[in-house]
Amino acid sequence: MRALVQRVIRGSVTIDGSIYSQIGKGIVILLGVKNGDTEEDAKYLANKCANLRIFDDENKRMNLSVKDVNGEALVVSQFTLYGDTRHGNRPDFTQASKPEEAEILYNKFVEYLKKAMGEEKVKTGVFKAMMIVEIINDGPVTLLVESKEK
Repeated sequence: MRALVQRVIRGSVTIDGSIYSQIGKGIVILLGVKNGDTEEDAKYLANKCANLRIFDDENKRMNLSVKDVNGEALVVSQFTLYGDTRHGNRPDFTQASKPEEAEILYNKFVEYLKKAMGEEKVKTGVFKAMMIVEIINDGPVTLLVESKEK
């Protein structure tokens, strides 16, 4: 599993012209699921994202997690994180998990993230929907986090 984590001032998901979900200060997580990923990957990655120390402390050092700053998280499914662009100009998505399998692990990731941060602190997009995602990056701080190797 792969998560592109961005520290944000705010973020939102708009579907069909209406805001579906939005957060204030926190993190936006673009989440990709790869063939062979398991629930253990979802659990590991959710806990890693919730505890990443990417927010400034009183000394302006990145030393606090989203939980420490009472922030929120917005999780958006992003199969294109597993697009392979090494050959030609058209990405190859064969590493990305099939939608039926990916949705199960996406939901597990969200479930574990809610356990780590609190139910009310985690918002989502809609799996497989065409979404407009607004990300107001803070810093900017953007990290690619992957589940542990098998």
